[in-house]
Amino acid sequence: MILVTGATGQLGTAVIQHLLRKVPASQIAAFVRDDSKAANLLKQGVAIHVGHYDDTDSLDRAMKGIETVLLIAGTDEENRVHQHQNVVDAARKAGIHRIAYTSRALKDPTTLVNRLMEGHVHTEQYIKASGLSYTLFQNILYMEAIPQFVGGEAVFERGIHLAAGQGRVALALRSEMGEAIANALASPSEGNLTYQLTGRESYSFYDVAASLTKLSGKIVTYTPAEPATFIAQLMGRGLPQLLAQRITGFVTDIANGQEDIISPDLEELLGRKPTPLNEGLTLLYKL
Repeated sequence: MILVTGATGQLGTAVIQHLLRKVPASQIAAFVRDDSKAANLLKQGVAIHVGHYDDTDSLDRAMKGIETVLLIAGTDEENRVHQHQNVVDAARKAGIHRIAYTSRALKDPTTLVNRLMEGHVHTEQYIKASGLSYTLFQNILYMEAIPQFVGGEAVFERGIHLAAGQGRVALALRSEMGEAIANALASPSEGNLTYQLTGRESYSFYDVAASLTKLSGKIVTYTPAEPATFIAQLMGRGLPQLLAQRITGFVTDIANGQEDIISPDLEELLGRKPTPLNEGLTLLYKL
């Protein structure tokens, strides 16, 4: 029995839909905050458990009869390490066979500008110290995030302005990461495993601009911005200062090479080559 937490989120949904192609629905359970969002899963025969990471009783109930639990990282960045620890504690208490976690692929966590990413490191450490068998999925930046990063359709009018310098990212589709995670979860576990789910090639935002130019026929330029200037631009768009600083820290880490990591793990779990940048942007922008 496999329990997927955060099951109605975008990654959780992708994982479960691919799991349903690998194992019977009777072997899949979903942990959700709002059961109204899980109606489709229920129709497909997936067991639904309602609760949240701060509700330890709900976690205990959800863990009954579970062999493998996939902990999808929470979105409450300030509190998620404690919340993740609650999930790990419940899994250990229930005696589950394996815990899996969706972490982040980072080259050197000790030099991060965006300190919130350290939460993934702390969660990994807690899992390793738990004594449970584990599988860690260290995910690269989702290709689906590119429109959000560069301003959606507005990119064709104003170009790309980010504090990412010449930093490169081995972008990969979240949908394919979900498929790869499902393939790993549906396979017998063999000890403790760590997968880095990345594309086969890393790209800079110069590459993103060039690809969008080629695909659309409209000239898209990338202009690297200084961090202070970028923060001011974000605040000028109405973002609170703290959020602007977090976003800037994230893209500054890209500039510093934190996500310039290439691993064969995604390709091996998929059994095919991951979608490259041009094809991904064609899908995302419907070009």
